[in-house]
Amino acid sequence: AGGAAGWRAEMAKEAIRVYARVKPLGRRQQAGIYSVDDYEKSLSALEIIVPHDLADGFVNNKQESYKFKFQKIFDQEAKQDVVFDSVAKPVAECVLAGYNGTIFAYGQTGSGKTFTITGGAERYSDRGIIPRTLSYIFDQLQKDSSKVYTTHVSYLEIYNECGYDLLVQRDKASRLEDLPKVTIMEDSDQNIHLKNLSLQRATNEEEALNLLFLGDTNRMIAETPMNEASTRSHCIFTVHISSKEPGSATIRRSKLHLVDLAGSERVAKTGVGGHLLTEAKYINVSLHYLEQVMIALAEKNRSHIPYRNSMMTSVLRDSLGGNCMTTMIATLSMDKRNIDESISTCRFAQRVALIKNEVVINEEIDPTLMIVQLKKEIQELKDELALVTGKQRTSELSQEELLQLDELIETFLEDNDPDSALDVGADMRKIKYCFIRIKQLKISDKKLLSQNISEEKDANKEAEEELKNLKELLQQRDNEISIL
Repeated sequence: AGGAAGWRAEMAKEAIRVYARVKPLGRRQQAGIYSVDDYEKSLSALEIIVPHDLADGFVNNKQESYKFKFQKIFDQEAKQDVVFDSVAKPVAECVLAGYNGTIFAYGQTGSGKTFTITGGAERYSDRGIIPRTLSYIFDQLQKDSSKVYTTHVSYLEIYNECGYDLLVQRDKASRLEDLPKVTIMEDSDQNIHLKNLSLQRATNEEEALNLLFLGDTNRMIAETPMNEASTRSHCIFTVHISSKEPGSATIRRSKLHLVDLAGSERVAKTGVGGHLLTEAKYINVSLHYLEQVMIALAEKNRSHIPYRNSMMTSVLRDSLGGNCMTTMIATLSMDKRNIDESISTCRFAQRVALIKNEVVINEEIDPTLMIVQLKKEIQELKDELALVTGKQRTSELSQEELLQLDELIETFLEDNDPDSALDVGADMRKIKYCFIRIKQLKISDKKLLSQNISEEKDANKEAEEELKNLKELLQQRDNEISIL
């Protein structure tokens, strides 16, 4: 709760929060050397030691110690509820307050991303961030009776740079390609719209969890040497919340993206070929573009951010450097074979921590509700006015009232006293009519005056013409006399 309050306190720019989680080691795995140091309340440090190997020769200039800073580091014993309280709860609170939020897990295959985001199926206590967040959100919505809430969920899978809608009922035998394909469209304001992605209404926690389960059943799963049930695609589970106070025309809309990225290990490490190799290449390319976006955002004077390079970065445009509260959890596998991958995951996390997002509450006015509200207000004002004046007010003046006003205007205009006033009472309709009527009279007077002037001019012209004719005639007679 404190995290959300802190987030709301300074709404200008907010750095992406980065956490790390170390996966417990398996029986056959050899532990790498690392240490966690919680030296500050808000920061933890992770140190990874890579001892010089004799096989590399005695002259070896490789770095031995690597240090990384995180908001908090969850060691191997950390339970799912602790991870939820620190990582997801502050974001969920902000989403309920009308801000956008994103939580994404990043790390190599088998480092615990899906366990952290979705959870394990064996025990109820193993539930991950998504089910716990849904539970928390619906619990809060039930408690808050001051607003009317509507919630929808969507579940998008990005596999080999193609988007698929996971919330579709289908037979178990069908393939991923049978799912509706999701395409990206951009409007004139550069807002991203996902065409063909269904929004399913969820009125309670049970309905939302059923939709999550349906989506997980539809996901593309393939075995790899790193993990037998590894997901080979990026998945984005989104909760859309809109809230409105009764009688208000203002609607708050917010969305929470919960993202499970595919494994970040290098192709050489996957030990796969053919169809799985193609998958690994696509995964690596999209994560490479994600990294490029991160680097571009961290650079101060960079004007162009390459969001359009991949579907993943297009969909998460708001979450990275936009109007969104974003949190990343880096999952690390600390056995000796995976130390290199863990170091590269930590490096990526340090880049992400440099990015700042600008967050604002998403509020908009519903025009239909606004019209209803204004009509109601007008009626109330009319009733109030009728109570004060003792007369029922209509929008138009009656014929009788218009005649009375004409008489008043005439008397006022004929009165030569400079102190005389035109008093029609505190009625804007009558005042407006008087102004219009006086203007009309002035215009008609002008017309009459100009008509008189033009008539005079015409008369003068005729007289001048006659004078000219008489003068010519006189001259002619003079000429005739002189000749005689």
